[in-house]
Amino acid sequence: MKVLIVLTSHDRLGDTGRKTGFWLEELAAPYYAFKDAGAEIVLASPRGGQPPLDPASNKPASQTDDTRRFEADAEATAQLAATRRLGEVRQDGFDAVFYPGGHGPLWDLAEDKASIALIESFLAAGKPVALVCHAPGVLRHVRTPEGRPLVEGRKVTGFTTTEEAAVGLTKVVPFLVEDELKAKGGLYSKGPDWAPYVVDDGLLITGQNPASSAPAARRLLERTAAG
Repeated sequence: MKVLIVLTSHDRLGDTGRKTGFWLEELAAPYYAFKDAGAEIVLASPRGGQPPLDPASNKPASQTDDTRRFEADAEATAQLAATRRLGEVRQDGFDAVFYPGGHGPLWDLAEDKASIALIESFLAAGKPVALVCHAPGVLRHVRTPEGRPLVEGRKVTGFTTTEEAAVGLTKVVPFLVEDELKAKGGLYSKGPDWAPYVVDDGLLITGQNPASSAPAARRLLERTAAG
């Protein structure tokens, strides 16, 4: 099994002067779910090379066994430092794709034509796509073969507006994930704030928040194994 993980290259949190990027837990937990299941993992980002880490995701309160394992893993950190350029990646040869969140994807991956085309190609090939936390916002411009919004009429979840309010960024982000998924016709649902919550609709798997990253990765493995 070969899994592609797509990370953001965006490091600016709007006009706040603060840094953002990908959320470490949302990379580390899926990375080891896949690795421990025997999968080969390829990392990619729009610019390639080292993607920016959201510094908030590496504070003590946000660290987990998986994040500590990742940071102590020389092979994993070397792989992270040398992500492939997203525009050069194709779905051929991969079995599934996973998108970690963090606020960064709302600025770059949500508008990235290579990312949009990649997701559409995975689904067209019958391969599952999983996205967690802010990453479901990356689906905003993804279309069905008929030209309709991908999420229209499909069960989805993602970072809630109340979770965004709790971190004080509702006026900073370019759009609110929950509102955008609903606006595109998604059948949005959610669990309690900060608790694991994963929804799947066929080949599309979405998770609500950082705590949902490991369960979403396991769901992706199950869906891939089921063919």
